[in-house]
Amino acid sequence: MVLEGNPEVGSPRTSDLQHRGNKGSCVLSSPGEDAQPGEDPIKYGELISTPLVSKALSNRGQHSISYTLSRSHSVIVEYTHDSDTDMFQIGRSTENMIDFVVTDTSPGGGAAEGPSAQSTISRYACRILCDRRPPYTARIYAAGFDASSNIFLGERAAKWRTPDGLMDGLTTNGVLVMHPAGGFSEDSAPGVWREISVCGNVYTLRDSRSAQQRGKLVENESNVLQDGSLIDLCGATLLWRTPAGLLRAPTLKQLEAQRQEANAARPQCPVGLSTLAFPSPARGRTAPDKQQPWVYVRCGHVHGYHGWGCRRERGPQERECPLCRLVGPYVPLWLGQEAGLCLDPGPPSHAFAPCGHVCSEKTARYWAQTPLPHGTHAFHAACPFCGAWLTGEHGCVRLIFQGPLD
Repeated sequence: MVLEGNPEVGSPRTSDLQHRGNKGSCVLSSPGEDAQPGEDPIKYGELISTPLVSKALSNRGQHSISYTLSRSHSVIVEYTHDSDTDMFQIGRSTENMIDFVVTDTSPGGGAAEGPSAQSTISRYACRILCDRRPPYTARIYAAGFDASSNIFLGERAAKWRTPDGLMDGLTTNGVLVMHPAGGFSEDSAPGVWREISVCGNVYTLRDSRSAQQRGKLVENESNVLQDGSLIDLCGATLLWRTPAGLLRAPTLKQLEAQRQEANAARPQCPVGLSTLAFPSPARGRTAPDKQQPWVYVRCGHVHGYHGWGCRRERGPQERECPLCRLVGPYVPLWLGQEAGLCLDPGPPSHAFAPCGHVCSEKTARYWAQTPLPHGTHAFHAACPFCGAWLTGEHGCVRLIFQGPLD
């Protein structure tokens, strides 16, 4: 690498950075001010790389994984080109090699903000390999290749030799996967969370998210993604849907038809006797509309907005339901508009507590029973539409509308 100065500032000094790949070092040298042709350059010193640099690591056209066993010992595994698969990479980095950029989400659906909101998602979190031939099987692997086509597992990363003599390992915060029992349909039930290794093997969870001791190998399970598989990257959870599965999901037209049907029933507020109506998705989720339905999430009674029954000593959103006298959060209702998160095209009859997102009964009950990873070893059910942690005994409530008096 040649460093050139600005001639207007002064006479530049040219430094030559020579890489000696086989010995893992680079020499910083300069010809010197009084150097004559043929004289050896002045040697200032060397920067020694540890572990030793391999030709595979310096070749951007060669994909490789480096397992650092100690400061002086690494194992380099080289990968060859496969014309039968396509690779897609997921991570926090915005570099070109990342196909799907993800950011940390905080409860409520927004990105984590503020100076203390340090991301826990890896820049190169995972990669998915898809077969180019039917049935287009997709497999997930922990870690992604960086700009130099390498994956580095440092000394502190969990790594080991498999019984057949090959290397494998886990990323710092891990890549967790959960396959739903019964597929992603009306009969779905949450599955068991597992951890996926760099080589795609399946393990039970570690004691904590970044523990160096791996879990036990689960030999009868694979890294093949199924319709409804959840992928957790320690800061964001992704849902994998297959083309066949999306054909069974409700369409946006169906969701809009359900909204119009619900509004056509002319539900009324039991207190103000005003007609309620779900706003159009085109309006966006800003401030609640005047006709917006609100719900007491403990009992499910639906009202229009009013100031009756405030219990400010218990919080600004705590209200007493005028029909059943239960005290709890009082929030506006919003129809969930991401069709891929729905298990069935059922009517919008249930709402998540405490956020107020509305969907079908089976969709609500499935997500309310699905624990999502949180922190180093905790799990908590969350609303799939906004990420808010669910509260209450069931995490969702059946909506009770009052029809028109006429």
